[in-house]
Amino acid sequence: MPLSMTRRQLINMSVQAVAAAAASRFIVVESYAEPKRKTYLSIFEPLDKFIQQYMQDMNSPGMTFVLADRDGVQRVATYGFSDRDGKIEVKPVELFEIGSISKSFVANCLLQLRQEGKLNLFKPIADYLPWFRVESSFQPITVHHLLTHTSGLPGNPPVFLSDLSQSHRAAYAPDQFFHYCNTAFVALGHLLWTLDGRPLPEVIRKRVFEPLGMSQSEPVISLDVRARMANNYSVFQNDRPYLRNGRLSEAPAIILTDGSGCIASTPRDMGLYIQMLTNRGQGPAGRLLSDESFQLFSRPYIKAEEFGPTASYGYGIAVDTLDGHTILRHTGGMVSFASALQVDIDEGVGAFASINAMQGYRPNPVVQYALQLMRAHRQSKSLPAAPPSNPPTKVENAADYAGVYQSEDGRKLDFVAEGPRLFLLHQGTRVALEAAGGDSFNVAHSAYERFQFNFGRVDAKDPKSAVVEVGWGSDWFTSSKYSGPKKFEYPKEWDSYVGHYRNESPWIGSTHIILRKGKLMADGVVPLEAGEGGIFHLRDEPNSPEWIRFGSIVNGRAMRLKLSGEDMWRVMAD
Repeated sequence: MPLSMTRRQLINMSVQAVAAAAASRFIVVESYAEPKRKTYLSIFEPLDKFIQQYMQDMNSPGMTFVLADRDGVQRVATYGFSDRDGKIEVKPVELFEIGSISKSFVANCLLQLRQEGKLNLFKPIADYLPWFRVESSFQPITVHHLLTHTSGLPGNPPVFLSDLSQSHRAAYAPDQFFHYCNTAFVALGHLLWTLDGRPLPEVIRKRVFEPLGMSQSEPVISLDVRARMANNYSVFQNDRPYLRNGRLSEAPAIILTDGSGCIASTPRDMGLYIQMLTNRGQGPAGRLLSDESFQLFSRPYIKAEEFGPTASYGYGIAVDTLDGHTILRHTGGMVSFASALQVDIDEGVGAFASINAMQGYRPNPVVQYALQLMRAHRQSKSLPAAPPSNPPTKVENAADYAGVYQSEDGRKLDFVAEGPRLFLLHQGTRVALEAAGGDSFNVAHSAYERFQFNFGRVDAKDPKSAVVEVGWGSDWFTSSKYSGPKKFEYPKEWDSYVGHYRNESPWIGSTHIILRKGKLMADGVVPLEAGEGGIFHLRDEPNSPEWIRFGSIVNGRAMRLKLSGEDMWRVMAD
């Protein structure tokens, strides 16, 4: 699609740059794509102030952002830098990869096919795609199961496995559990191609982009559109935990053409998509989704705690509540972009934000605060206070972890707390720990950067029980409060599995298999549970369908690891 703006858009664009911050400039470029779009002017200052703090806290290079409601795109703004080294600000016409938010576009297209009588959502996917081989002792997987991430399939193996004799493996009966599955939406992209008769990019362009006027968006990520992309960044070392203020490097270009996350868009175009969602399927020239189809799209079919404690999942979109209102929302994580979309379909407002780096988070706080500001403005209420700053070294319950922990061979770890901060005492220096979720922490020191510190409590199910142990990789340390066993038995062949395995695909990367307390773990965090036939089940969630198998034992070391169908190989350098 053409990059150039129309003459009307150019005439009605106002741009302002705001300089702030002590150590570096904070750039806001504000654009109005339509005349007189200043309905929410009063919320811009508090919103921009929060975004500045958020981007500083999260080490974000740049951000693209849009506010929209039932009446149209209300504000387009970009923040920070596309080129960090050259200090070149993000431009409103630059493409950002929206990641898994693309899944809602795929769902929209499939529901349109249903409206046309070409698709039965409860028909087995094998009836439509007989080549999609699934090994299962349960009832067939349907289109509905794939749309809701309830198929029981692992999340990320390729639809077409490298071993042509192998099939995908269902871990449990469909419709029982939510497990996020990119593979499902890759298959659904092939289903669109099969039923519509056009390749997936053309289906998305014709069925969503063109009816909504999304003229700046691209339905696939390819090298042909790289020049239109904002510069984007990924972590400098991707074989270890990432520190919030860690080093970034410009990311290599990728090609992605499948239904799991193939769209690149601009804030203005995402505002047009939000406008359609706030109007419950109605576009400017007619309905994309009928009332019935939109209800199917936005119905909460299954609890999806991955999206939050109150979230469920619809068709390609999460369904949640915020302050008593129904919210449609999704995030998108790419190799070098992180995005968030939230739409309040009760109030009829929405926001989208995308950051040109992947550092393990999504800008949900930005879009959520934007919704709350928009709603307060519309209801003539006082504007809500911004969320508090979230620096990386803030640890609310730091005192829980303070103390001395000792290994069986006499080595010690000494942690001290000062208010909401936790420090490791190492060789006479204090090193601040960064919260990594739950009882896990990263530390900015070369001696400990390879793994997280994982603290354990007396009762793993009680987050208020005493902390009595800490693990780091294969190393294990206990405090004087620990009263459990200190010797553990395990099959000796497991020693051959310990090591670093890698696939150079940016979507896979590295995993470190370690042994701690007689248990195999991935990256010192995810427990592996031995199953039948040499399979180990990943147990970071109780019903995870993900699995690992080790193979090619050479000189007492496994040289290959298969992760849910993806191949990884031993790294001999460490």
